[in-house]
Amino acid sequence: MTAAIYARKSTEQSGVGDEERSVARQIAHARLYAERKGWTVVDQHLYVDDGISGAEFANRPGFLRLMNALKPRPSFQVLVMSEESRLGREAIETAYALKQLVTAGVRVFFYLEDRERVLESPIDKVMLSLTTFADELEREKARQRTYDAMLRKARAGHVTGGRVFGYDNVDVTRENAAGEPQRQHVVRRINESEAAVIRRIFELSADGYGIVTIAKRLNDEHALAPRSQQGRPCAWAPASVREVLHRPLYRGEIVWNRTRKRNAWGLKKVADRPEAEWLRIPAPHYQIVPDDLWTRAHDRLETARRAYLRGTRGQLHGRPARAMESKYLLTGFVRCATCGGGMFVHSRSHGSARAFFYACTSYHKRGRAVCGNHLEAPMLAADDAVLDRLQRYVLHPKVVERAIRKALERLTPELASADTDQRGAIAAELAQVERELERLADAIGAGGDIPTLVERLNARDRRRRELTEAINRLNARPAPLRPSVEGLQRELRQLLSEWRGVLRGDVPAARQVLRKAFRTPLVLTPDIAQGRYEFRGEAALGEVLSGVLGSNTGGVPNGIRTLLRVRHSHVPCERRKIIGQPWAHSSIAITSRLNLTFSIPRTPSSGQ
Repeated sequence: MTAAIYARKSTEQSGVGDEERSVARQIAHARLYAERKGWTVVDQHLYVDDGISGAEFANRPGFLRLMNALKPRPSFQVLVMSEESRLGREAIETAYALKQLVTAGVRVFFYLEDRERVLESPIDKVMLSLTTFADELEREKARQRTYDAMLRKARAGHVTGGRVFGYDNVDVTRENAAGEPQRQHVVRRINESEAAVIRRIFELSADGYGIVTIAKRLNDEHALAPRSQQGRPCAWAPASVREVLHRPLYRGEIVWNRTRKRNAWGLKKVADRPEAEWLRIPAPHYQIVPDDLWTRAHDRLETARRAYLRGTRGQLHGRPARAMESKYLLTGFVRCATCGGGMFVHSRSHGSARAFFYACTSYHKRGRAVCGNHLEAPMLAADDAVLDRLQRYVLHPKVVERAIRKALERLTPELASADTDQRGAIAAELAQVERELERLADAIGAGGDIPTLVERLNARDRRRRELTEAINRLNARPAPLRPSVEGLQRELRQLLSEWRGVLRGDVPAARQVLRKAFRTPLVLTPDIAQGRYEFRGEAALGEVLSGVLGSNTGGVPNGIRTLLRVRHSHVPCERRKIIGQPWAHSSIAITSRLNLTFSIPRTPSSGQ
């Protein structure tokens, strides 16, 4: 029999060799266990999650690969783990995952106890509930121990998180029994170079400068800045300046326990705690900003806030909530090629009305010292150009139909192979059940524990009937038929026609299509001399079409499993052929490079 292995550890082990990692040991022990049982472990069925909580299920790559491998029929018969808690530490989700494994025909073994998890009787299910309850309880106790340890550190003034701009983290060590230094805790030490920048921010704010102006001035002065994140430029942004102005640590006060990182289900979801639960600890040795400077800066901020509310009649017109979709088509999808930062919609007077433009966020919010891209792309022209290329070269009926044909050519033998594998697995299990029934009948005839033997005999007889019915259903089912290409083509033509109307008329719906179509951010490269942009990106059909194909191919995973790369270069007034060729392995990849150029007015931006 073929065996799969699943290994998981909650905490990452940085600086530890692969052979010494907990997941590596789990895999090694599981392999030895499988060898003793006479099972074959295939490398493609090694599923690992390292540094991920057992309460996470939706964001656990190894676990998701394992569960996806169960459909349409698992190619392994046994799953080996060290113990039940490796699969998860949330009672409901773990029990459901085990049910999916068992009902798919996979036998689950735990090598630490040399035990198989079966769910054949109510007692088995009760035992599973108790086990998963104990695992979740242990997770909750671990959370409580961690919280208590962090609380002690916070009260002692020790570091409980990462590095904060303005301070260096310093390890406090003590020699262990072997005479080697061992870290006890971490404290902060003021970094005078960074502290000078922080005081400069407060001085500028107290003098009446806004956060955007402060960010631009600091970048023009090449001041030290916090470490960049997510590939953004290492420079000051208005959000960073706002964070500095409101961080109590700079005035010598530690505020701990302001947020909660996980919800009641153990999932990562940051939420604010009530202020009554905050822990405030005086820390004058960490003070960077004098009290009078802090007061002057915050008095000025409060004055500006009151003036803003008077001008807006008490309404706060800020950024919409993260859950709300943008009202502009391309925000969040486009990047500036000069600095790698995002682009936002900037409006200004244009004749008798206001015109809207896509502009580089870094240039407008951080200054020309960070990015010199002052060109602005007219929003309507950019939207039309992107939608035109997307419809003409990616959502083109010929491209889609060719992709469908190639997908079905590859999927037809896979469907037949899966059907054959399913028959073989059921027949093998049926033969095993027949042998067990014979042994149980012999044991009853020999006068063993009659009630227990009869119960087991009835259970195996029920399983035999289930397997026999499954074999009969398979035999009665005709050979897998190739799905109708013509039917799919008709449906997709109708769908593509609807998409054209959606893309042009409904921005929220169009953004949903773009989110599935674009594989990477779209890059706008400015040509300062010519006053125009070149727009480049890569799009994929797989995610957009997967739902359509999945409903027409009898549950084929994600529909498209053919790989077709579509290339084209944009030349005005010239129709280009779309050339397809096989590409990559067996993942979804119907892609298109979108190259387009459109003119930009030479009118300088308001930031110049």
